[in-house]
Amino acid sequence: MPKKILVIDDEPKIVEICQDYLKAAGFDVVSAGDGLKGLSAARREKPDLVVLDLMMPGMDGLDVCRSLRRESNTPIIMLTARVEESDKLVGLELGADDYITKPFSPRELVARVRVVLRRASGDPASEIIRAGEVSIDRARYEATLPDKVIVLTPTEFEILAALMSQPGRIFSRAQLLNAVHGIAFESYERAIDSHIRNLRRKLETAAGDARYIITVHGVGYKFEA
Repeated sequence: MPKKILVIDDEPKIVEICQDYLKAAGFDVVSAGDGLKGLSAARREKPDLVVLDLMMPGMDGLDVCRSLRRESNTPIIMLTARVEESDKLVGLELGADDYITKPFSPRELVARVRVVLRRASGDPASEIIRAGEVSIDRARYEATLPDKVIVLTPTEFEILAALMSQPGRIFSRAQLLNAVHGIAFESYERAIDSHIRNLRRKLETAAGDARYIITVHGVGYKFEA
């Protein structure tokens, strides 16, 4: 069965281009022209991934992202015409998995959708990784502390898996991006900081403020069991 993609954008031409290229790539595509309709469509259609415009009248993409994250961990790729890095990072901090800046190549969108879906599907053949009290199970795509499940987005899960694969090793932003995307996007390196903040918050909330992810200033991050 083809994966279902929900495109939420108030520009009909953008929606049409996304639909054409995603359908040609073998995806089932549904769309919505504003935030409220998009949120309703997400609840009704249960898509495998959401392509979400940041700037929309009424309920904007950030509000939609915030609402979706309260309800599910469906992967989200944000489309943004804003060039300021801080605007892009806000979406990532709310739980978006990736972003593409307008104008964009439709082929790049298809490639990013495939990458994020691959991350979300996990690798059933991979083993359980444990470091200290934290465990990740790739087959179930689940991270746990004793008696607690840590709810993570696909991107957060892959970053944690990379860090936990070699506890104590310092990973640069570029190395973490390479682990997540399969290729390091130089312009996206600073976005790792947003995902790390989200990961820290979730781990520390579940573990009672225990510190696991350590910043090595000027170098990167490491996991300490």
